[in-house]
Amino acid sequence: MLTKKDRPHYLGHRSRLKDRLRQDSRSLADYEILELLLGYANPRKDNKPLAKALLDRFGTLRGVYQARDTELIGLEGMGEGLLGFWTLWREFLARLGEQDVHDRVLVDDPKVVADLARERLGHLPSEEFWVLLLDGANKVLGWERVSQGTVDQTPVYPREILALALTRKAAGVVMVHNHPGGDPKPSKADQDITRQVTLAAHGLGVKVLDHVIVAGKNFFSFKKARLM
Repeated sequence: MLTKKDRPHYLGHRSRLKDRLRQDSRSLADYEILELLLGYANPRKDNKPLAKALLDRFGTLRGVYQARDTELIGLEGMGEGLLGFWTLWREFLARLGEQDVHDRVLVDDPKVVADLARERLGHLPSEEFWVLLLDGANKVLGWERVSQGTVDQTPVYPREILALALTRKAAGVVMVHNHPGGDPKPSKADQDITRQVTLAAHGLGVKVLDHVIVAGKNFFSFKKARLM
């Protein structure tokens, strides 16, 4: 049993942080919030140095949250256990964002779609293609992954997107994918698949409402750019 003398100093510090959290959560600095989060996954270590290192490296709490595993693992003190915690943290927040969208009566703003996609795809090192399925009133019926790819491309076939739309009886779809490289500008392949899906969907009575590309804090909307 540890005596008070043997007790690690960070345990007392962590206890004081928790007291401050209960009394006034907004009084904690960003690194202290991050330090407490790390403490639940890494309870036997002083997490202040790692919390500060993460913020120094990625700038903000959102930057830390969206950091890729390959970037995180390079920091001293970040092991497989903490990476597992990061995956859980990101999945929890992504599902909260998805629930917000499902609860909306209308999805009629590209930024809403971009925010949803950023939570799910923003930290990924490779491209993924997703589709938002909507009814005739633009209410969400589903949010489905269509394919996974590499750092700069993902294979997409119009029939897969339209099969999802028909199965869920969707009146409209919004295509969504990420650009891990950081530039949301659509490639020729992005423009081609948008055109192909739009043409094929028209014959089936399904509307393609937009194609949104997310890259870091930025996004590109084909609809907003008047490319569809």
